Amino acid sequence: MRPVTIGTARLTLRPFAPEDAPAVHAACQDPDILRWTALPEPYERRHAQEYVLGIAPSGWREDTAYTFGAFTRDGGELVGSVGLVRITPPDPAGREAELGYWTAKEQRRRGYTAEAAGAVADWALGELGVERLEWVAEVGNTASRAVAERLGFVMEGTLRARIPFRGTRRDAWIASLLPSDRRRAPGAPVPPAP
Repeated sequence: MRPVTIGTARLTLRPFAPEDAPAVHAACQDPDILRWTALPEPYERRHAQEYVLGIAPSGWREDTAYTFGAFTRDGGELVGSVGLVRITPPDPAGREAELGYWTAKEQRRRGYTAEAAGAVADWALGELGVERLEWVAEVGNTASRAVAERLGFVMEGTLRARIPFRGTRRDAWIASLLPSDRRRAPGAPVPPAP
């Protein structure tokens, strides 16, 4: 897929560029990002360069992951990363994908993550024709779960040993977002299946 840029009220979501590698490296020194993601630890400059110059662009080219850097509109500071992984090919019944995100420590508690993730979710459910968007995070990642629930994701349960993490397997929460859920107020009951 050809990379796209998405604008929100306060953010620009765009594919990472080579000049973003130092900011990605700095953000990923945060112990919380390393704790809840599968990033290498220690996270070295070469990892940021591989991600920005190779991994993220190849995801767009190969339709395997659509990764956006989230940047403030005023100042262009890195807020974090949000993207789609495990994207299924187009199908008459609709596509599936998984939404993931991380936020730089100094940008947290401003609503940026929900703003960025919500824009990518809307793009996925709209333009991409995703009929089921999943969110998966390790049990205990309450900050990520709060964002998912704020976006209207419906918690479905716990998957045992779902996430490989540094030589072990961790339990994961799973939630989904359907196109009809985005039109439902967050926290509202899920209508019964027909």
